[in-house]
Amino acid sequence: MVTVIGEPIKLTYSSRVSNEEQAIAAIEQYKDNQLKEGFTLTKSSYVLKTKKSKGEIIDSWYIVNVECSFDI
Repeated sequence: MVTVIGEPIKLTYSSRVSNEEQAIAAIEQYKDNQLKEGFTLTKSSYVLKTKKSKGEIIDSWYIVNVECSFDI
């Protein structure tokens, strides 16, 4: 764990979810919470990742990335 000295200006969060619906819901949750949590959502994205074995997809998931800026 990193000890933060001072107030954060910008934070980036990445998380793994099972499907595209969960990815969209996670981004919407950040959008809905930005006013009450005191940040502005400046970037958001999600991307499909897959794991292959012998040329076949054996697992898939989505990575959700959001960037939050704090008003100082």
